[in-house]
Amino acid sequence: MTDWFMVHGIRILAIILISTVICLLLRHFARLLVKKFVSRQMKGQPEEEIKKRADTLCSIFVNTGIVIIAILTIVTILPEFKVSIAAALASLGIIGIAVGFGAQSLIKDLLAGIFILLEDQYRVGDVAKIAGIGGLVEKIELRRTVLRDLDGIVHSIPNGEIKVASNLTKGYSRVNLNVSVAYGEDLDHVIEIINRVCKEMAEDPKWSADLVSTPKVLRVDNLGNSGIDIKILGDTKPLRQWDVTGELRLRIKRTFDKEGIEIPWPHTKVYFGNAPPTAEGTQPMPEKSTNTKAGPP
Repeated sequence: MTDWFMVHGIRILAIILISTVICLLLRHFARLLVKKFVSRQMKGQPEEEIKKRADTLCSIFVNTGIVIIAILTIVTILPEFKVSIAAALASLGIIGIAVGFGAQSLIKDLLAGIFILLEDQYRVGDVAKIAGIGGLVEKIELRRTVLRDLDGIVHSIPNGEIKVASNLTKGYSRVNLNVSVAYGEDLDHVIEIINRVCKEMAEDPKWSADLVSTPKVLRVDNLGNSGIDIKILGDTKPLRQWDVTGELRLRIKRTFDKEGIEIPWPHTKVYFGNAPPTAEGTQPMPEKSTNTKAGPP
């Protein structure tokens, strides 16, 4: 037993030690090399986008590399226990063929994962809608994508099930906001005020860094039942569109209150029956009517 340990045991420990060192070096240098490569490929793009792409590729390369190193380590250690590698590989080959017939969905997931990475459809840190589920991309693997939605629920989606992936934060995002005003308002005056509020927000140091372009009125978007909808568009940095939209709504509401501009709510007019007949030559009795407003008290 002592002789076996002195010969084979030391070799096994040396193989494990070397494998561990290689894994540590892989973790350390993979990020540097991947970031350098991605920075060259995405030259001129924002640093946040480069980081997300580098983190996504780095996690895949490191995890795949560790699996390969582990397999090679096991294959290298087996002869020390007098296990024939050729026989083991032959057995694994037969088992692999058998498993392959029942693992078509797994192969489908792996191939889909490779194309997701090559085509850069989405990255770790993006907000995306994948297979009908929206959330923050927490992890991308060759087999699956992991999302966390606004309720904190974690969704694990096999890559082979992904038919449509909608990335909400790639490159830039957008404010797409409709503001409704009453029919009695002067639209030219309203549009001027909205554009002024957008410009003031773009000049605010707190928000200017989040804006790629200043939001502004695009058009009169709809003549609705209760009011006129005005569409506002503007580009923001990724992930910042929701905060910018919320702040813009707040500023527009405050300004409308100061300017006396009405934001409408649904109106309902109710009639109770018809006026009774009257004597000839006299005016009919007016209809009873009420005008109710479904709005704030």
